[in-house]
Amino acid sequence: MSKKTRRDFLKLAGLTAAGIATKPIVSVLEAAQLPQENPITAKQWAMVIDIRKCEEEKGCTKCIDACHTDHNVPEFDNPKDEIKWLWKEEFHYAFHAQEHDYQDEHLRHTHPLLLCNHCEHPPCVKVCPTQATWKRDKDGIVMMDWHRCIGCRYCMTACPYGARSFNWCDPRPHIDHIDPAFPTRERGVVEKCTFCNHRLAAGLMPSCVEACPVDAMAFGDIEDPNSTVRQLLGDKFTIRRKAGLGTQPQVYYIV
Repeated sequence: MSKKTRRDFLKLAGLTAAGIATKPIVSVLEAAQLPQENPITAKQWAMVIDIRKCEEEKGCTKCIDACHTDHNVPEFDNPKDEIKWLWKEEFHYAFHAQEHDYQDEHLRHTHPLLLCNHCEHPPCVKVCPTQATWKRDKDGIVMMDWHRCIGCRYCMTACPYGARSFNWCDPRPHIDHIDPAFPTRERGVVEKCTFCNHRLAAGLMPSCVEACPVDAMAFGDIEDPNSTVRQLLGDKFTIRRKAGLGTQPQVYYIV
């Protein structure tokens, strides 16, 4: 190989590597193993959760079980190592900024479902040094590329909702039945809800929405005035978690 040819080859290789480094690697989540037919699309995905309706099924965790099963979320015995994409929390801790002493007693004792809020202005994206987390322009989902995550946990510090979990140890031995349609993670990376983007690409609604036995969760395009979420927001009084921070969370709660 001549010097000129070798130089040209190295230059091309360097430009290619630089091009890859300046943008997020195509995540394994973007190349889902589910059939990619008739995808469900939106300008901005949002979720509306009816807290009172959710409480109709006492002790129900079907949505959580479906989410964690579909996404290969491990189950650790030690609470310190807990990984959670969807979970329940006491109203006081979830909405401490909205509560007051004279609030409806029933509401104060509810346990709302919590998850990543897929904020319009996600602080987690701003602090990630490797672009392992980013917001999709096409539909507003805040994504994760676990191959790019270096485990610095800046995103966990920046997230005001506690919606991210860190794998302190290898999660795979703690998964009873691994679903091959979704990638497993490794030790030393952060993970969270992705609004089931791989299911949306396959024309399916999020697993938590499908699993809810009382239809307490609605999911749709908030930019579409005819969507279910827009109709609910127009008809019902809703609140959002820590909306005063300016993150513009895309998960709403009917109270």
